[in-house]
Order: sequence, then structure tokens, then C-alpha cells
Amino acid sequence: MSIRQQIEEFEQQHLSPFAMLSSRTQGRQKPIEPCDLRTEFQRDRDRIIHCKSFRRLKHKTQVFLSPNGDHYRTRLTHTLEVSQVARTIARSLRLNEDLTEAIALGHDLGHTPFGHAGERVLNSVMDGGFTHNRQSLRVVDILEPLNLTYEVRQGILCHSGQRRADTLEGRIVHIADRIAYINHDIDDALRAGIITQQDLPLSIRQCLGETHGKRIDTLIRDVIINSMDSDDIRMSPEIDGVMGQLRSFMFENIYSLKSEAKKEELKAEETVRRLFAYYMEHFDRLPVDIDSEAFAGDSRQQLVCDYIAGMTDRYAINEYINLFVPTEWGK
Repeated sequence: MSIRQQIEEFEQQHLSPFAMLSSRTQGRQKPIEPCDLRTEFQRDRDRIIHCKSFRRLKHKTQVFLSPNGDHYRTRLTHTLEVSQVARTIARSLRLNEDLTEAIALGHDLGHTPFGHAGERVLNSVMDGGFTHNRQSLRVVDILEPLNLTYEVRQGILCHSGQRRADTLEGRIVHIADRIAYINHDIDDALRAGIITQQDLPLSIRQCLGETHGKRIDTLIRDVIINSMDSDDIRMSPEIDGVMGQLRSFMFENIYSLKSEAKKEELKAEETVRRLFAYYMEHFDRLPVDIDSEAFAGDSRQQLVCDYIAGMTDRYAINEYINLFVPTEWGK
């Protein structure tokens, strides 16, 4: 019996009856030989960690554009925090931790430069709209074809919005994403002096806790308690309501354009908008192999979108400078 088979047997014996077993995956778009060491979901996790899109997340905005400090979150550190929260919940519920981790690590691979500012622009200029979760799936299917399992792909697609993942592991990532971003965005806003601890509504502090760690602990415990031995992942109505209040507070004080954290967003949006318009007009300058079989049937608009969505913040800024800002010449 191989190591993989031993792991699969362990899953069958010890995981919850609601868990997605790696031996029962619906498989990949292109079948491959099984690995003797790793399950299919472990292989997906490893493929995601080693892809270029994952590495680029370290230079993509979470909330603060080009923050002056090393301790503010980026899209990569956000991804790692989502993974930590999701794995804790999955392990406590005896669900498949490998599947949960793979979905969490891949959920934001398609995110734009400048965070949601870039996403808003691409959504406004693309005929069919744009969402980062759909783009994340396009990344792993086409742009960096990782040939992932159905369960990981579907979990990535359904990690945000109104879609519900088929697996409980995918639903864990959906809720872990909310837990992570709300709490680490508060932490970054406190560090930046945009808000103080006392600015957080007293009712929220009394319910969730006064510190970053206590708030996350309260939320994770609530999910675990209310999802134990259940066929769904949920929070209690009370905590879910408080999360909604906290999210409203964040949008009013941190995510709105009047916030100090967002004062550069209009510039970021203009950067993405002008880059998109430029490459639509000068499509021949797009550094993409448009004759590739992978892009057969894709529109000019889609290929320009792919290029811009894949940019890091600093790459987009440098591209903008190279294209639109005059440089000195001569001596």
C-alpha cells in the first residue's frame, strides 16, 4: 500500500461523514497518473504554491496602496491568514484540511493590482463584467493551467458572492475569507492611525473582544460550534449580525473613498483604466502569445483584461510611467 493510499484510508476512517474524501474527487479536466506520496488535494495545494500567480500576490494591494511600512497586509499575507483560519475550522470539524488549504491558497490568484479598485475598473470596462473569483478560476484553468481537481476549482469560484460551494471545505473558505479580511483590515487601520480601538462600537467589542486575537478566536469558535456534525458551515445569528455591523463600520470608516487608506484609489483606478484603453487601441503591443491554442476564441478585450489583472501594483505603476509619463533625454 502506497503512502497516498494510507492517507486515503485514514481519511475514510477518521474524517467526518460530511467531509470530501480525496479518493472520491470528481477528478481533473485532464486525467493524470496518481502520485504514490500525495493525495489529489495535496497535489493541488502544491501546484498552487509553486505557480507564478501565487508569488505575485506579495506585491498586490490588500487595503493600503503602496503602504509606507513592512507590516501592512498584502494579498499574499491575506491569503495565508485565510488559509490559517480555514484550516483551524476544517480540522476542528474533521473535514478535509488539504482540500480546504488548496482552495484558500488559490482563492485570490486572479485578483487585480490595487485590490478592489482595480477590480471595479475592469468590471466597468469588460462587456461581461469582471470578478476576481472568476478570474482566479481562469488563471488556474487557462493562464497558468494547473489542471486542478473539480472540488478545488469550484471552491475557488464560489469563495465570494452568492455562489455556494458544493463541499463544506469550500464553504469554510468563504467564511474564513470574511473573518480574515475584516479583522486584519482593522489591525492595519489601527496601525495606520486611521481609527482607534475606542472607535470600534462598544457593542462589537463586548461581543467579539477587545483585541485582534480575541476577535478572531470568538468568530472561529462560533463557526465551529454552530457547524459541528452539520451538513453546512454557519455562524450563530447573533455573531453573524455583529459581523454585519462590523462590516458596515469598516465600509464607513476604512473602505470608503473618504478614508485615509483610500485617498490614492482614484489614481489607481485611472492607472488601470488608461492601461486598459491603451492596450485595446495598441493590441499589437500586448506581450501575449495571442496565437496560443489556449487563447483560441478569446476576445481582444479578454486578453487585455488577463494581462492587466495579472499585474502587481508596482508593475502597473511602472507600465503607466513608461507609457504616459515623459522622460528626460539628452545631456
